[in-house]
Amino acid sequence: MAEQVRLIKKYPNRRLYDTRTSSYITLADVKDLVLSNDEFQVVDAKSGEDLTRSILLQIILEEEAGGAPMFTSDLLAQMIRFYGNAMQGMLGKYLENNIKAFTDMQAKLQEQVRAIYGENSPMNQDLWAQFLSFQGPAMQSMMGAYVEQSTKMFQQMQEQIEHQTRNIFSGLQFPGYQAKNTRDEKVEEASSAGKGHGKS
Repeated sequence: MAEQVRLIKKYPNRRLYDTRTSSYITLADVKDLVLSNDEFQVVDAKSGEDLTRSILLQIILEEEAGGAPMFTSDLLAQMIRFYGNAMQGMLGKYLENNIKAFTDMQAKLQEQVRAIYGENSPMNQDLWAQFLSFQGPAMQSMMGAYVEQSTKMFQQMQEQIEHQTRNIFSGLQFPGYQAKNTRDEKVEEASSAGKGHGKS
């Protein structure tokens, strides 16, 4: 039988209660659950509302406020501009797929290292220790650049689509549209001619 998702309750005093260990935990403990790939769900203790996304966003905010933020101000501004935009949902899926591809690539590299040196090889352990000490800030910086580039690429795609759409609609003739423009032009010409006669 598959193990149930770990349930964490959030109380009005903002404390988090882990129902599996029957103890209160901190945001740092929740971050450890994320890093260890443990499945969990955070719910409001009173209403039962799912607060998982809210808690994950809090963790991201704390990480971004730290010494090595992943997202630049430019990237965050670009992401904010997508809220309320028709392409908002597409951007979310686009970034999700890109990040998944990035993490899959990282996992494959780790598997290759283990395959070459073995799981318990002393050489593998030394190499792994060096890799992990480098991986934190380096992967964080690389991931930030990757997401920023992906977001900019998506924004360029959006601008290109909007430009093409404007070109398509500007080439279409709507009933009465041209006639109205022609009447307006004739009225403007007559008005200009009248003003010219008045001056002479």
